[in-house]
Amino acid sequence: MLVPAAGDAVELTAVLWVAPEGGFSALNPETGTTSEGDTQEEALRNLAEATALYLEEFPLPLGERPVITTFHIADVA
Repeated sequence: MLVPAAGDAVELTAVLWVAPEGGFSALNPETGTTSEGDTQEEALRNLAEATALYLEEFPLPLGERPVITTFHIADVA
């Protein structure tokens, strides 16, 4: 299994959405880390910090990036 060398920068995916309680929630699908912030920028900064801490303990294997897409559900009540 190949992993990035220590100190190497990696580009990861972030999914952000408006949080019901206000602000924004953020998810990194490669690691499953989540965070939040009052603004999109803050949520992304917090997610980057949380993901970096996660990767200190659980190195990220190199591989394909996740596929992010949408889908439809008919007749949602």
